[in-house]
Amino acid sequence: MKKDRVRELAFKHAVINAVKYGGKADFKAVISKLFREDPSLKPYARDIVPIVRKVVEEVNKRKLEELRKILEEKWPGELSKREKGEGKKSLPPLPNVDKFKQIVTRFAPNPDFVLHLGSARPAILSYEYARMYNGKFILRFEDTDPKTKTPILEAYEAIREDLRWLGLKWDEEYIQSLRMDVYYHYARELIKKGGAYVCTCPHDKIRDYRKRGIACEHSMEEANIQLERWDKMLEGAYGEGEAVLRVRTDMKYPDPSVRDWIAFRIIDTSKNPHPLVGDKYIVWPTYNFACGVDDHLMKVSHILRAKEHQTNTIKQKYMYRHLGWEYPEAIHFGRLNLEGMILSKSKIRKGIEEGRYLSWDDPRLGTLISLRKRGFLPETVWEIMIDVGVKSSSAVISLANLCAVNRKYIEPRANRYMFVPNPVEINLVEIPEKLIAKIPYHPSFPDRGFRSILITPDNASIFIPGEDLESLKNKEVRFLGLANFKLEIIKDKPFAKYLNDDTEYAKRRKLPIIQWVPVNRYVRVEVVKVENEDIVIIKGVGEEDVGKLKVDDKVQFYRFGFVRIDENLGDRVKAYFTHE
Repeated sequence: MKKDRVRELAFKHAVINAVKYGGKADFKAVISKLFREDPSLKPYARDIVPIVRKVVEEVNKRKLEELRKILEEKWPGELSKREKGEGKKSLPPLPNVDKFKQIVTRFAPNPDFVLHLGSARPAILSYEYARMYNGKFILRFEDTDPKTKTPILEAYEAIREDLRWLGLKWDEEYIQSLRMDVYYHYARELIKKGGAYVCTCPHDKIRDYRKRGIACEHSMEEANIQLERWDKMLEGAYGEGEAVLRVRTDMKYPDPSVRDWIAFRIIDTSKNPHPLVGDKYIVWPTYNFACGVDDHLMKVSHILRAKEHQTNTIKQKYMYRHLGWEYPEAIHFGRLNLEGMILSKSKIRKGIEEGRYLSWDDPRLGTLISLRKRGFLPETVWEIMIDVGVKSSSAVISLANLCAVNRKYIEPRANRYMFVPNPVEINLVEIPEKLIAKIPYHPSFPDRGFRSILITPDNASIFIPGEDLESLKNKEVRFLGLANFKLEIIKDKPFAKYLNDDTEYAKRRKLPIIQWVPVNRYVRVEVVKVENEDIVIIKGVGEEDVGKLKVDDKVQFYRFGFVRIDENLGDRVKAYFTHE
């Protein structure tokens, strides 16, 4: 047996398994895959097991992003094979890829807010297409509106963190507010070519002329006059709203918003400073100008964005024609809605301002930071986005569907623990000298081990859920992993009478199984849960091992649901409810 060969195979399958299940490889699954790939190793199983176990432990210490990178670099074919084998959908091929030397995609968020489930769609699709074609993926912060869509300083890094959580790694990063000289240069070029002019008409007049399809008198003036006005804009000769730079289009175009659209406007940054450049600039490019210029300069081959940007594509194409540029391939997909969660940035922002929501990570919201806090896995978001794909029709995702997909990924990972909500103390009577409960950390993966909980006549008090005591009094039950009892209440004092520890007895009689926690060994637990759009705090007690969990651990509480550990103070644990 070659130990290097064993380590190599174990590392490979541990990485694949970890990426599949959100960052944690399962020892049993890795062993199975290793022997399936190389059956000749089976006679050496006894020697192989400790090697594989050590490799799995080492892999599980690494971050998911790092594991994804390893998988993509070392075994990209295995990743493709795994996805096909699981019946996952793949994206359709991009159009006209032969026109480009390299496929380049970009994700261009406005850092006025964190990412939500809807904004994850263009990010994942753009990244996945770049990966499919061995191309380049660009992250570009579009932050050139310091007044109406004011960037938030903390949002830049928060967005980066959202993307890292999704496992996206960008090849290049740009921030538009740091590229203002580039936009000024191309504005001047556009004016020289007769593709743009400075308009000093009042806003109401501009809107009226657009609606009626009448050309502005400033558009008739020569380029040298326009350049003089442009220089005056930059020098601060005009105040806010007194001058704009407009791109020539067709004043008879059916959509009035396309008619000679505004490319630059003046913003008083002494009143509305930009979080990165302060009041250094007063002339700011609009979305369509900055976006159009950058897509060309960054050699973006394919733009993937929502259908609401179709008009923007038309506007930008006019600018491209003036400058003699070829427009990238544009793919517009439908709107994505999530039933049961709020995705609208304006509604979320207003709700936070009014105090209805706690912050960006309020568990009622559809932000990625909220989903992450609740315990949803990035694989869930990936599967949904790839499944929805680039279809032009609108898509609606129910919260139930989101939970179903997440359950598939989290179930093998999440160890089981006993949590008793609304606990009631009861005494166990007529028990043997000692009862030992053996409770596995995961019933499907016995190799993860178990913990033993000793109950003796001297320490025979336990907590059970108050609801169970009310609904099951005078009935036989089985306490999870322990024994069979009959719940009784005499003179308002609840107790449980020992029957036997026969599991077959419990199966034959179909006894309800109840989780429990010893009174002398427990930790206090609070679970934050969303019920009917309200946040409720469910208080209870957890078994001793719950106090050993780490922040960000995802586990399942028996008969309660999956949770993510958010805080552990030793004797008190706070968790967020994910789903059942």
